[in-house]
Amino acid sequence: MRFLGNIEAKTDAKGRVFLPATFRKILEAAGEQVLVLRKDIHQDCLVLYPLSVWNSRLDVLMEHVNPFDDESQMLLREYVSSAEELTLDGNGRFLIQRKFLKMAEIKQSVNFIGIDKVIEIWATEKLEQPFIPQKEFAAKLKSLMAKGSEKEVKEV
Repeated sequence: MRFLGNIEAKTDAKGRVFLPATFRKILEAAGEQVLVLRKDIHQDCLVLYPLSVWNSRLDVLMEHVNPFDDESQMLLREYVSSAEELTLDGNGRFLIQRKFLKMAEIKQSVNFIGIDKVIEIWATEKLEQPFIPQKEFAAKLKSLMAKGSEKEVKEV
């Protein structure tokens, strides 16, 4: 299950939005019916996780949480308390609660961006500029890929 693309959509007056058909087909093929929505931890966007992906990421987090440590419990609490399970209605729509719309500064126009196993939801206005300038993107990608090559060599 991999999501790819940048698709524009609009929320209605109640905050409902259609999940793009290309993404719905991927979810259906994977047998995913439940999604989890939360604000991204780094950016002012929302992230839709298929339930299986959410559970996998939560498992990774739980491996690092000490149930007897206040700080790690607070981090876990913050992470899960700001998440919400949702399902699509018969028309392929879901409701984005007002608190989430406010967190991501979404007014009406949104973009769904497929990022591997998750779908980000951005206010269209935030996408008027590239995430990173082209030359900087190329240099950072080259550096990242070089680190990956070093890792492969070390593993062999």
